[in-house]
Amino acid sequence: MILSNLTSGAGVNISGERIQALKAAFVALCLGVGLVYLTGFAATEAAHNAAHDTRHSLSFPCH
Repeated sequence: MILSNLTSGAGVNISGERIQALKAAFVALCLGVGLVYLTGFAATEAAHNAAHDTRHSLSFPCH
């Protein structure tokens, strides 16, 4: 289904391209968070060390 324009109750127009961009951004965010989260529980030492600084910058406890 192709959406050319969506209008909310407040009268704000959201184009189909904007909706696609927001969907892509949401998927990228979910994948990124999922990768960092799952790597935190990885048993492999190399995988743990590869994301170590990223996890700490996100306040994810890894040890």
